[in-house]
Amino acid sequence: MKDFSSRVRDIVRRIPRGQVLTYKQVAILAGSPQASRAVGNIMKGNYDKDVPCHRVIRSDGKTGGYNGGESKKRELLLGEGFQERGLSGF
Repeated sequence: MKDFSSRVRDIVRRIPRGQVLTYKQVAILAGSPQASRAVGNIMKGNYDKDVPCHRVIRSDGKTGGYNGGESKKRELLLGEGFQERGLSGF
């Protein structure tokens, strides 16, 4: 069985271009519903281009952190055709 970090990265790899999941949704899908902060920490340390961590956002609709900066995260999401849909922080 894969460890939590590996499961998180596998889930994030499968987020389609132009779509997002919340840290909480990723935690639930990885089997640890209370581990949304852990998901954030895993994404914070991610530098693997195959793991599109910019597609993981906060439950309140804000973009959340990104190791390349929040403005870069927003730029990447909008560049992929992500529709804001009323999300705050954009």
